[in-house]
Amino acid sequence: MKALALFALLACLVPGGRGMYYSRCQLAQTLEQLGLDGYMGYSLANWVCMAAHESSYNTQATNYNSWDGSTDFGIFQINSRYWCQNGDEYSSNICQIPCSDLLSNSLSADVECAKIIAQDSNGMSAWVAWTSYCQGQDLWQYVEGCGV
Repeated sequence: MKALALFALLACLVPGGRGMYYSRCQLAQTLEQLGLDGYMGYSLANWVCMAAHESSYNTQATNYNSWDGSTDFGIFQINSRYWCQNGDEYSSNICQIPCSDLLSNSLSADVECAKIIAQDSNGMSAWVAWTSYCQGQDLWQYVEGCGV
């Protein structure tokens, strides 16, 4: 019985094809290292809040949008209609990357594309979750105790 319980525990720890779920503080520290704290005037807490509501911190989150046939990818749910190339579907591909790059546990591509999006005239309002849950809110709890 103990061997079965140990096997079940180890199975949970072995990386699989489901991507990585960052913890809140792990994400805050990573995004700080990648230069998002204060980027375009948005605090680190804004980025962490947005990721919480877009993907629940899941690097391989995807969401198909039936209304226009596009898909949102990665921890920031970056849309294939405008920002990345998803196969042969139409895209402006403003970030000049394949959408699959946004599903990596390394967040480099996600952050570089997010920086391009934030430079747009809409800024972080490009993310509905940020507008709905983060904009104008007290967000200290998203970075509290994270050492950032």
